[in-house]
Amino acid sequence: MTNLLLKLFIKNADDTENASVRERYGILSSVVGIVCNVLLFTTKFILGSLSSSIAITADAFNNLSDVGSSIVTLVGFKMASKPADRDHPFGHGRMEYLSGLLISFFILLVGVEIGKTSVHKILNPEPVKFSVVVVIGLVVSIFVKLWMGIFNKRLGKKIGSAAMEATSVDSISDVCATTVTLISVIAARFTDLPIDGVMGTVVALLILFAGYGVAKDTLNPLLGVHPDPELVKKIQELILAYDGILGIHDLIVHDYGPSRRFASVHAEVSVHSDIILSHDIIDRAEREIASKLNVEIVIHLDPIETDCEKTNEMRTLTLKMVQDIDPAFTIHDFRMVRGGTLTNFIFDISVPVETKQTDDEIKGAIAHQMKAIDPEYYTVVNVDRSFC
Repeated sequence: MTNLLLKLFIKNADDTENASVRERYGILSSVVGIVCNVLLFTTKFILGSLSSSIAITADAFNNLSDVGSSIVTLVGFKMASKPADRDHPFGHGRMEYLSGLLISFFILLVGVEIGKTSVHKILNPEPVKFSVVVVIGLVVSIFVKLWMGIFNKRLGKKIGSAAMEATSVDSISDVCATTVTLISVIAARFTDLPIDGVMGTVVALLILFAGYGVAKDTLNPLLGVHPDPELVKKIQELILAYDGILGIHDLIVHDYGPSRRFASVHAEVSVHSDIILSHDIIDRAEREIASKLNVEIVIHLDPIETDCEKTNEMRTLTLKMVQDIDPAFTIHDFRMVRGGTLTNFIFDISVPVETKQTDDEIKGAIAHQMKAIDPEYYTVVNVDRSFC
């Protein structure tokens, strides 16, 4: 069914980096969500009224809130597809994240309201009328929501959309909520206990949990998260494939919404290489990454000594000392400067951002080990906290 809908309504569906194609994905997801949730709300509201079940009625209004979520998704994709302008030179892609965050607020609000109503129902119970029609209606609703969850999950994964992922999570939580409601309706036939109110409370808790998860998932890209490891690997492979580039470091990736990524990185080249040739290599690497990965990248050249045997020996020794402190540490921009009676070793250490040791502790440990080799060895070290 998903493939059929994509074929019917989205031209060039595989071109997911194209803003207009992404917009059509958002429209398709939103329209399907609006139609299905309006039908589910209407059905459950009628069933809830017929059976006097607060759990079913609460579930119905949960579906009605999903209509609002679908409208928010639609507006979010429309706004995210707007091109860059003077005030927003990086585009409007993060509107997808904001729409996902707004959806989470809808979910949390519905959860709170359903919880309040359910607690009242526990304190003031009313009998629930069992009906085979009600049971059948709820079972059909479960299958519809399950399909919607899978549908939005596939679309969200295909275009990397946080808003669609949020909608998918919401649909799966609705499956759990409706299943709990179904249990309460069946249980009401065999007991006079306030099962309906209790199950309504469980539904509210499930909805609140789903809302929290969606809020967390959409806030992360807005705050800034570790870039996709697969993307980092591809950038590294493309750059290092060029002859003359000896290594890279200090890679930073900025996410301004799906298909709007910018990056910068330092590339090491031999100090003896032709600067014009190196510049040409960097230009070609930047164009290839933009073309293949849709990432606008700036590559900075770092010249390093490659022909001095003593420098190469000390670079290898220094790397070993650094990795004795922590195997995750690396070094770059290594230089050895000889003076009259002393030798300076100037380099950067790249450490994971979560490293507990302070910069001074790391520098002190390296200086101590260097002095142990030769009292006339001095270190000038800069500690970089890695972003990747």
